[in-house]
Amino acid sequence: MSAPLSFSGKVVVVTGAGGGLGKEYALAFGERGASVVVNDLGGDIKGGGKSSAAADKVVEEIKAKGGKAVANYDSVEDGEKVIQTALDAFGRIDILVNNAGILRDRSFARTSDLDWDLIHRVHLRGSFLVTRAAWNHMKNQNFGRIIMTSSAAGIYGNFGQANYSAAKLGILGLANTLAIEGNKYNIHCNTIAPTAGSRLTQTVMPPDLLESLKAEYVAPLVLWLCHEECQENGSLFEVGAGWIGKLRWERTQGSIVRHKNQSMSPEEVREKWDQICDFTNATKPANIQDSLQTLVEVLSQVEAGEGLEANPTSALASASGINPTEAVGIVLPQMTFSYTHMHCILYALGVGMSTKEPDHLRFLYEGHEDFSCLPTFGVIPAQASMFEGGLSSLPGINFDPTKLLHGEQYLELYKPLPTSGTLTSKATVADILDKGSGAVLLLDVHTYNNQELVCYNQFSVFIVGAGGFGGKRSSDKAVPTVPAPNRAPDAVIVDETSRDQAALYRLSGDWNPLHIDPSFAVMGGFKTPILHGLCSFGFAARHVLKHFAGNDVSRFKSIKVRFVKPVLPGQSLQTEMWKEGNRIHLLCKVKESGAVVLSGAYIDLYADPGASVVTAPAQTGGLQSDLVFAEIGRRIKDLGAELVKKVNGIFGWEITKGGKMAAQWTIDLKTGNGALHKGPYTGKADVTFTVADEDFMDVVMGKLNPQKAFFAGKLKVRGNIMMSQKLEMILKDYAKL
Repeated sequence: MSAPLSFSGKVVVVTGAGGGLGKEYALAFGERGASVVVNDLGGDIKGGGKSSAAADKVVEEIKAKGGKAVANYDSVEDGEKVIQTALDAFGRIDILVNNAGILRDRSFARTSDLDWDLIHRVHLRGSFLVTRAAWNHMKNQNFGRIIMTSSAAGIYGNFGQANYSAAKLGILGLANTLAIEGNKYNIHCNTIAPTAGSRLTQTVMPPDLLESLKAEYVAPLVLWLCHEECQENGSLFEVGAGWIGKLRWERTQGSIVRHKNQSMSPEEVREKWDQICDFTNATKPANIQDSLQTLVEVLSQVEAGEGLEANPTSALASASGINPTEAVGIVLPQMTFSYTHMHCILYALGVGMSTKEPDHLRFLYEGHEDFSCLPTFGVIPAQASMFEGGLSSLPGINFDPTKLLHGEQYLELYKPLPTSGTLTSKATVADILDKGSGAVLLLDVHTYNNQELVCYNQFSVFIVGAGGFGGKRSSDKAVPTVPAPNRAPDAVIVDETSRDQAALYRLSGDWNPLHIDPSFAVMGGFKTPILHGLCSFGFAARHVLKHFAGNDVSRFKSIKVRFVKPVLPGQSLQTEMWKEGNRIHLLCKVKESGAVVLSGAYIDLYADPGASVVTAPAQTGGLQSDLVFAEIGRRIKDLGAELVKKVNGIFGWEITKGGKMAAQWTIDLKTGNGALHKGPYTGKADVTFTVADEDFMDVVMGKLNPQKAFFAGKLKVRGNIMMSQKLEMILKDYAKL
């Protein structure tokens, strides 16, 4: 992550914010620059009474920390008044957190009309009314973020909470529809089911458990879902104790019980009950279209008089040649691959390495002292399972091999590849997806050197025309692609392929005539033979390895790419790269046309064990940071009064060395003409930083972005995080430090 999330300029309404979860949300938004409307009726947990004290106290806390907030004491049933408070005070409404709630727990037999109605009025109707009041304002400004609060009781049910459970699951249905209707207006609505200590749980949870389920462990999820960077929409999350999980519906393949022109009996349902309830190869419908698709297919099959005896996908599977229930989980015959240094060199030449580049010699000359095998060579022993492993002869998979397209590829190395040897690959059909126009087959291949796992590949192949068998569209077994950051790349490398690049690469084992035979290429719809997707894959990977890892193969961990468009031999490949920690995002294009070749791609690197650390000058005999604080002291002496006026804050510093506290400093730019002294502040600093001595120097010298240091855990901050932005005027212009 590149920078702390800021809500400056945004207006947030949090209902039920006088305590518990709502209070944490309000304080967190306020600390990060939002203008906050703190709504709380001030009643008890059963909905009785009214008081302004709770909301007022939270507003005071936000203001005391330099934030902006106003109170609102209306019931959520007066949603218009709640939102009008935001409009009157701040002129807009951007974010709404529907958090207000009460409890009236009763066993179902003892639940009165009042118990039922009051819970629904506050939870479900209240969420509806406040959201409706904000909706058109969000539409008009083309931005809105809405949080609905459900509960584990709403998802799973809970004894004594029939009224509460029904309202909470109703809120989820409301949120899902709002996510659909609001999407085109950039209004996102998500639902959380939090478990935390609050006014509603303090009477039913022991004190030690309440301490572990702090409300502050929920607030970070709410803030992320409400930020303009977050594109999540229509999702449900359970959250508590520092853990977050996403939930979704799951459905069995089911079974058709009815036949054309025949009655349907409960006995037939009984006979099919095991199939109806079998979650093997379950689907995960994501919308109402997915839900209805199966019913439409069932009706067409029944009306055609097909008399299905199995699940509703069987006839479609028969027509398409794909039947997931037969194929998924099948293990292909074990394959062995023997190679020498010649194969490693041939592969390196195939992906564009050349003796023109001195640092390529380690991959091209077996006598080099650091002779190595390129990491992406790991796809070569694994692809034998694709070409020679009998994939097309497996039960449930019947397709035309000429209709096979390579869609995505994932490779992970567990250690650098040996430069020669015999490797064994074991392949499994991990999943099969129905994309309508075709089927996607996920093939997992684990490759071993004797008994040691060397690498893992996941081939994602698209079979044109094999879709429509009624299967699921997505799989949690698929390694996902990740979009590149929305900023200028950190590095760009352009490399020209040769006219004979495909002819050279195919010698590594991909003998498809599409890449060499002009007549075959025309049959495939191409004017001339095209470059292998895995050849472009190899080009891009070595660009990253060169620029970010110094061609050190031991730092390569994994690569994931999606193949988008083909490359013609002779065209230039342009690899754009973004560094985010140890992950390098990449986008590969044809330079001449701008066409994207590889997308959603990234390479994960292991941290550099030999990374250099700036050492302190020998003459100081102490910490490097001591020099910086000495200069800060001189600046305060010269400009103290001016800095106090601009900053008005006290900063505490805890400098560590080898994981232990090495020094403490206080920068007082709040009292008098300012001061610097060594040691902790006797009162309470506005913000306190904890950082290692070497990391502090990297930040000061501009080698380490402070936001990245924060999110990487190298820079820890306590107190008013927004105050840290004022440090720039103290630390800028390192040349004079």
